[in-house]
Amino acid sequence: MKLDRITFNVHVMGGKPCIRGMRVTVGTIVGLLGAGHSFEQILLAYPYLEKDDLLQALSYAAWRAEEMELPMFIS
Repeated sequence: MKLDRITFNVHVMGGKPCIRGMRVTVGTIVGLLGAGHSFEQILLAYPYLEKDDLLQALSYAAWRAEEMELPMFIS
């Protein structure tokens, strides 16, 4: 899975996953889509985003949703 548009920087949005280093988080994109906004509406509201940005945000969110976190056992 190619996620080259998803970036992490502690100085941008506190290190949350963002789109291409901008102050637009994956969570913002997924939240807008979940609220019923279309790709076209989001791209109009954020003209500096591209369709591939939205697709990768969804791919990243899906990957994270499937990720399994295991507790660490210290012996």
